Amino acid sequence: MQTIFVMVKCELGKAYLVADQAVQEVEQVSEVHSTSGQYDLLMKCYLPQDTDIGRFVTENIQTLSGVRDTFTLIAFKAFA
Repeated sequence: MQTIFVMVKCELGKAYLVADQAVQEVEQVSEVHSTSGQYDLLMKCYLPQDTDIGRFVTENIQTLSGVRDTFTLIAFKAFA
């Protein structure tokens, strides 16, 4: 399993809609947090090791209604 975090910028007034869609429609999304600053939401996703991260984000997150932009962080376990 690999963990990624996707920061999402939403259209004005659409953050709650995007968050709800992500949780309901994208199985790999485990958590969605509201953030302040340049992006509106932070999504934590667990993907199978062989998943193409770019394809996952472009086909499953960026296509949600109300998403304007994304920024993806790949997380590695730093401590055993």
